[in-house]
Amino acid sequence: MKVEIAPTNQALPPKAAATRPSRWRTFYRKLRKNKLAMVGGCIVIFYIAIALLAPFIAPHDPYEIDLVNKLKSPSSDHWMGTDDKGRDVLSRLLYGTQLSMSVGFVAVFIGAFFGIILGLLSGYYGGWVDTIISRIIDVLLAFPGILLSLAIVSALGPSLFNVMIAVGIFSIPVFARIVRGSTLTVKKLEYIDAIRSLGANDFTIIFRHIFPNILSPIIVQATMRLATAILSAAGLSFLGLGAQPPLPEWGAMLSNGRDFLFTAPHLAMFPGFAIATLVLGFNIFGDGLRDALDPRMKQ
Repeated sequence: MKVEIAPTNQALPPKAAATRPSRWRTFYRKLRKNKLAMVGGCIVIFYIAIALLAPFIAPHDPYEIDLVNKLKSPSSDHWMGTDDKGRDVLSRLLYGTQLSMSVGFVAVFIGAFFGIILGLLSGYYGGWVDTIISRIIDVLLAFPGILLSLAIVSALGPSLFNVMIAVGIFSIPVFARIVRGSTLTVKKLEYIDAIRSLGANDFTIIFRHIFPNILSPIIVQATMRLATAILSAAGLSFLGLGAQPPLPEWGAMLSNGRDFLFTAPHLAMFPGFAIATLVLGFNIFGDGLRDALDPRMKQ
């Protein structure tokens, strides 16, 4: 008698496969329903495009000094006026987008990289490893973020690179705590025990099976932390501890403009508006990401 064995790797029926929405499609559908988050995303994309295209769309050299035309009001030649050295404010603002965005992304990368590693180790191993890492995180959290950044920059010296390091360091505890809490939850699931019983080592379990399943809160926190990083960097530059002249960083431009609030208010108004809108964009976009990635959020 001839017996036919049906293959075990048959694909799902076309109808079932078609009706099963992909994970990313569901995420995008949830995000698109949040109109405020879409506005924030458009603001962020707009500033990213400006940062990339600044060398091509800037009408003037941001470092060119023209004392004859200093402190000019906005006009057809200089759409946002000129500063106290005759430099075009619009060009400096466009190039400043590159600096401010770079500071934000580098600082968040530093904080996320070390925070994720510490959080994964603390949450997975527990015991004395968790105790040591948690005490280090508690020490960092004992200082307000801006004061910790001030102390670090004061020790390292005023520069834009040192601002990135300082803001990145005070971002580490935030990521570490979020990752630790998520790791404690995921490592208790049954599939982790099954993977461990099959002989998988700790490195494989942590970075191949736990880390991909806790990406959602990390992405949300990174997006919202970008706003904090940009605002903190601008504050340090405003105090003279960040970008040094003649770099067109927004915080430094705002600091320079405060001396001319009554005679040339455009010097402080435009960089202040840029900082406010970009920070607002990251915050409301981060809120939208949180709602779209959280499975507990229902319409």
